[in-house]
Amino acid sequence: MSDRLSALDASFLYLQDRTTPMHVGGVAVFRKPSEGFDYDQVLELVERRLPLVPRYRQKVREIPGGLARPVWVDDPDFDVTYHVRRSALPKPGNDAQLHELTGRLMSRELDRSRPLWELYLVEGLAHDRVAVITKTHQAMVDGSGAIDIGQVLLDTSRNPREDEGEDLWVPRPEPSLAKLGLEAAAEAVRRPGEIVENTRATVFDLAATAGKVARAAGGLASAVRTAAVPSPGGPLNARTSPHRRFAVARAQLEQLRAVRRAHGTTVNDVVLSVVAGALRNWLLSRGEVVRPSTTLRAMVPLSVREDSVPRSGSQDGKVSSYLVDLPVGEANPVVRLHQIGHAMRAHQESGQSVAADTLLRVSGFTPPTLHALGARAANAFSARLFNVLVTNVPGPQVPLYAAGAKMAEMFPVVPLARNQALSIGVTSYDGGVFFGLNADRDAMSDVDVLAAMIEESVEEMIGTVHV
Repeated sequence: MSDRLSALDASFLYLQDRTTPMHVGGVAVFRKPSEGFDYDQVLELVERRLPLVPRYRQKVREIPGGLARPVWVDDPDFDVTYHVRRSALPKPGNDAQLHELTGRLMSRELDRSRPLWELYLVEGLAHDRVAVITKTHQAMVDGSGAIDIGQVLLDTSRNPREDEGEDLWVPRPEPSLAKLGLEAAAEAVRRPGEIVENTRATVFDLAATAGKVARAAGGLASAVRTAAVPSPGGPLNARTSPHRRFAVARAQLEQLRAVRRAHGTTVNDVVLSVVAGALRNWLLSRGEVVRPSTTLRAMVPLSVREDSVPRSGSQDGKVSSYLVDLPVGEANPVVRLHQIGHAMRAHQESGQSVAADTLLRVSGFTPPTLHALGARAANAFSARLFNVLVTNVPGPQVPLYAAGAKMAEMFPVVPLARNQALSIGVTSYDGGVFFGLNADRDAMSDVDVLAAMIEESVEEMIGTVHV
């Protein structure tokens, strides 16, 4: 039998259009070692690690007439140099140019006739730095078994780990149209309701498709309690254009931990409070009316588990999507923090939340996958239910390397849901906290202003700690 996409994975192909590309990404900045870090080294590393991610040499094959979900097939014309690309900024390239390039690359849809990923080595950055930008379609992220191409490139030491050798890769023959048709017919006999579901999804029955997403993401309970009350309107909910802007902000993890200890909350509460403070100032800078009661609703995906003891060496791949009203009308940062903490505790009392240390027990660098799972959950809900998506995923607190180059920073790029102007991804790594702001280019031309306000909001929160 062919390797058929799950209903959830297929839904992300059906939901995509030119204004809402369904890929998740990341921007990793590396310090160039004395021996160099060039395209040939990155290409060789990717080729060596591809056996760890066999899906990355497969493409999607549609079933004629939409009689069944598409299947994964080996790409007989797989060309690693098509997927691993080289770009350069005019020397000395600065961060603003890197962010502009990131926004443009994230605006482009992936080629559906090829494996659904791309990796760019960006040279020319000032201060002996290079960047790696990754894009992976959300159909590739299928829960606990999924890893991002950027993850397999990273090692915990300057000396790359030895990989088991692979015999020459030979793609399996693509199934014929006749075989695909027979398999689809056999599946229709076994599960007659499936053909109806697939036909509806093919013609973009978004309600049915979103239902699949929500059930598989495993996070409806919290949302149902809030769904009866639409989110506040405002500039964060706008018709999505095909184009993106990208901006970043930075903080120190120990400083956020100090705020957590001083006020008896969690680091996630502190991050959300920082975001709320920045959004408050951003709204005011735009001349928006901000009253003491003003809120903005954030969708906050958190990893959850059903078992009391996590399975060793794996993560469940389940995400609950909590809807949290951020008190942007509250001027006092401490009051704002405690209000958010109270709202989050109500969710966490279910006992299903996965602690940060649990997430970090899994092998590899998990944040790209977990950000993607959060984005998948967000797409299950109407834009009327929330204003902004905020994903916060802990990363390893030790240095990571690719081909001997040390990764200095890692910014997530979380895709926009339909009619959303902003997504904020947050990742902690090696003592730093890195915010990646992916925004609609037309609706949020001032996303860099919001990024600066996040750093100002961090300083405001640090000021509440009495030394």
